Amino acid sequence: MMEPMNIVRVLKHISGSSGCKMLKRNDVIMTGIVLLIALVSLGFFFLNKKEGSAVVITVNGKIYQQIELEQNNTIKIEQENGDYNEVVIQDGYVWMTDADCPDKLCVKHNKIHYNHETIVCLPHKVVVEIIGGEENTVDIIAK
Repeated sequence: MMEPMNIVRVLKHISGSSGCKMLKRNDVIMTGIVLLIALVSLGFFFLNKKEGSAVVITVNGKIYQQIELEQNNTIKIEQENGDYNEVVIQDGYVWMTDADCPDKLCVKHNKIHYNHETIVCLPHKVVVEIIGGEENTVDIIAK
């Protein structure tokens, strides 16, 4: 059987009086407010995203091609030095399926379809950007 002093020590440890702080009422309220603000901000951000209407492909800072998002198409971008990228436009989404760059980060990028989303291939200086959607009325991110 446990000695009475050990039982008191165990109870103090469980109750938090041995240095562990218990959450106070104000801590819970503050945490709730922070979570509510975060959820409202995320909801506002996602509800204000606008789908784009066209794709602009630039190579080395110059417009290579501009295509409507409604047109399903596969575009092979071939540069003079032999570098290439392959861009697919299908069902309002755009993605890069192939490239001969060393890291292939552009090929690993997710599909895009919202206004001002981009896929960039740095080694080939290729930028694929969605444009033409309605602009957000609130500027969340400084441009």
